[in-house]
Amino acid sequence: MSDIINTTLIFESSIFAAPVYDITTVGDILWFFIILVLAIIIAKIVSLNLSRFLKDRVRKNDLNLITKAAYWLIFSIGFLTALPNLQVDLSGILVAGGVVGIIIGFAAQSVVANLISGIFLIFEQPLKIGENVLIEDTHIIVEDIRIFSTIGKTFEGIYVRIPNEKIFTTTITNYVANTARRFEYSVEIRYEDDAARAIEIIKALIEEEPFCLKNPGPSIYVDELAADGVIIKTRMWAPSEVWWDVRTTMLWKIKYALEEDGMEIPFPQRTIWVNPGEEDNTPSEPTPERDNAFKNRLQACKPSPPVFEKTVPEKKRQDYMISYNGPDESGKE
Repeated sequence: MSDIINTTLIFESSIFAAPVYDITTVGDILWFFIILVLAIIIAKIVSLNLSRFLKDRVRKNDLNLITKAAYWLIFSIGFLTALPNLQVDLSGILVAGGVVGIIIGFAAQSVVANLISGIFLIFEQPLKIGENVLIEDTHIIVEDIRIFSTIGKTFEGIYVRIPNEKIFTTTITNYVANTARRFEYSVEIRYEDDAARAIEIIKALIEEEPFCLKNPGPSIYVDELAADGVIIKTRMWAPSEVWWDVRTTMLWKIKYALEEDGMEIPFPQRTIWVNPGEEDNTPSEPTPERDNAFKNRLQACKPSPPVFEKTVPEKKRQDYMISYNGPDESGKE
C-alpha cells in the first residue's frame, strides 16, 4: 500500500505536473507510454498462447493471420485507452469510427460472417482434415480448413471451396467421426431353400472376416416373406476407415457362398389359374361379315391411283375433234 502511495506522490510532484503542451503534463505522457507498453506485453502473451493452442489445428498461414489479428486488436484497445492521457478528445474519433464501421460492416458482411464462422469452426471442430463429410448436398473429403473457407475434394477428384458461413449454418454429416459404422444387405432366397442354413452360412462368413466387429455384433434374421422369395436381413459393423471395402467384399462373398451351397436368387413368378367351367364367348376367327366390313374400310382408306393424261400427236388429235357450230335446230320445227 505504501508503494502505491509513494508512486502516486512521485507522479504528483512538480516535475511530472509541469505542463509540456497545453495542459498535457509529463506525468500524462508517462502514463500514456506505460499503458501502451502494458498493452504490447498483453498482446504478445495472448498471441503466443493462441499460437501454441492452434498450432496443430490450423495451417501455418491462417495461424499467422489469427495471431497478428489478436495482437493488433489488443494493441488498438490499449492505444485508445492511453490516448485520453494526452488530452485527446476521442468523441470525434469514435463517431467517425462508428460511421466507418457501419459502412464497412454493410460492405463486407459476408467476409466478416465467414471470418467469425471460421473461428468457431476451428474451436468447435465439427469436422477435421481427412474426414469424409456431407455438407448440405456436397460430399467431400476435407483437405483444408481456412479462416474464410473450407477446401474439400469430391470422390471424382474435383476440389470444392465452401464458405465457412455455409458450413457453420447448415447440417454436417460426418461419416468417420464415429470409430465404427453399420451397413446392411437384403438377401433373397427361394422358398424351397433352407433359410436357417442360409443364416448359418452368412454368420460363418462374418465371423471369418477380421474387419467385421463383434461388439457391436452382427444381426441376421428373416425379415420378410416376399412374393418371390424369403428376404434375409443382414446387418454388421466395421471400422469407419475400411467400411466401404468391407461392404463391397462381403456382399460378393455371401452371394458366392450361397450359390456354392445350391441356393439361388429367385426370379419373379406368377401363377395363372384358368377355370374350365366358363365358356369363352369371344370368337376365335373373324366372321365373314366382319371380314367384308374390314376389307371395305381398308379399300376406302386406300388412295385412288393417279390418272395420267395420254399424249396424242397433233395430227390425230385434229381427226378426233368434232367441229361445233352451235345447237342443233333441226328438231325445233
